[in-house]
Amino acid sequence: MNIRKTPLILSLMLAMFLAAVEGTIVTMATPTIARDLQGFEFISLVFSVYLLTSALSTPAYGKLADLYGRKNILSIGIIIFLAGSFLCGLAQSMVMLIVFRAIQGLGAGAIFTVSFTIIGDVFSLAERAKIQGALSTVWGIASLVGPFFGGFLIDVLSWHWIFFINIPFGLLSVILLQSSLKETFAKKKPSIDYAGTLTLSLAIVVFLSIFLFDRSTSPYPSLWVAGLLLLTFFLLYAFYKIEKKAAEPIIPFAIFTRTTILVNLISFLIYAVLMGVNVYLPIYLQNILGYRPTAAGLAMLPMSVSWLIVSFILGRLLVRYGGKNVILASNAVLLLSTLLLFTLGIDTPLPIILVYGFIMGIGFGGASAALTIIVQDSAEYSQRGAAVGTNSLLRTLGQTIGISVFGTIFNLYITKYFTRQGIEGINPGNLYQPDLSHAALAAEQITLSLNSSMHVLFAAFIIITLLSMILAMTMPGMKKEKQA
Repeated sequence: MNIRKTPLILSLMLAMFLAAVEGTIVTMATPTIARDLQGFEFISLVFSVYLLTSALSTPAYGKLADLYGRKNILSIGIIIFLAGSFLCGLAQSMVMLIVFRAIQGLGAGAIFTVSFTIIGDVFSLAERAKIQGALSTVWGIASLVGPFFGGFLIDVLSWHWIFFINIPFGLLSVILLQSSLKETFAKKKPSIDYAGTLTLSLAIVVFLSIFLFDRSTSPYPSLWVAGLLLLTFFLLYAFYKIEKKAAEPIIPFAIFTRTTILVNLISFLIYAVLMGVNVYLPIYLQNILGYRPTAAGLAMLPMSVSWLIVSFILGRLLVRYGGKNVILASNAVLLLSTLLLFTLGIDTPLPIILVYGFIMGIGFGGASAALTIIVQDSAEYSQRGAAVGTNSLLRTLGQTIGISVFGTIFNLYITKYFTRQGIEGINPGNLYQPDLSHAALAAEQITLSLNSSMHVLFAAFIIITLLSMILAMTMPGMKKEKQA
């Protein structure tokens, strides 16, 4: 790899690390923040609003990167992220924090999208697999560093500094990016697709509101969901009509082929499972097996290690076997690993879990990088940002919808477990703080309820991964990739 590209790689890794570590630090710091700002009832919005604005902004950033250049748009996104971070650090109430987290999410959308677009522009096939693997491994490192670093900042300074600390590193990323990336693109007077952007954003907001917000307060929840779905389809149809007439559509329909449609659907499914594993495997390790958070975090490390290892050989595999075969093989490994998860119990030895995680990392690493590379190669430079942005949107939607659905399933089956045992009134909200009538609730019963519900989730992972593999089988035969 050309050593002159090192500053660019460092810039992208710094930006990705900021966006990744922010999630783990905020997750760890939320109890402290909510107690300080007196807003425990708003905790879920701190995360859902961030995910929502990130999802909304990804298609726009992809298109803007095509129109105005990659480094300027990514730099703007990082600056928006830093502005949101600074404001979060100044927040005096939970409402203020939620609004500023929305600004952070708007910036994060550029980091997730434009970084991978730049990789598709600058690096060869073999280099791309390695760089994308390294960026993906950044997420694993962030999950380990975040809790330690965040705890240190809160103990020594205050929770405000988990946001302020982003600023120097983000500015360094912008400086490295501006100095290392040389772009040549056709400058023309752009025609901004405001109508398409607004319509698509409304469609995403309406659709995600089905999953992100509590509908139990509605007197007719089924009708409420049906109405939102109907409105989503109407907005998407309006978006389609607008894009057909737009001079510079935010999502050009030329980027959609049978292959890219299948790749986007597979990305949606795989990232839903990835989010589920990242959230619920630590819960299994801590709440069922009884490991401390630090040990649970270290137990997740093998998945990051195998993900990185795969990235170094993926380029050669793509050249030799082609994208479809690599995605099929990765899905097969993922299916195997989800089947193995189903064998976990309340006394499974830790080494077995480490092996399962290592196998899972091979599947996630191979599938994630191969899917991204196929999307990068599916469009010309002038449309690559839109193509990658659309894929990033589907991944974010997969994570957002997936974690909401998995959370609903997990909570529902905890309650069902106790109902089957003849114990009424126990739910996830009072599982560890039962009322006096359930004071004798044994720790073993709690563990068994969590384990039972966890296995329902593992079954869901198997079904989703199997569906992903079926979609991969239907992909058209693709030519083996050529070395750049």
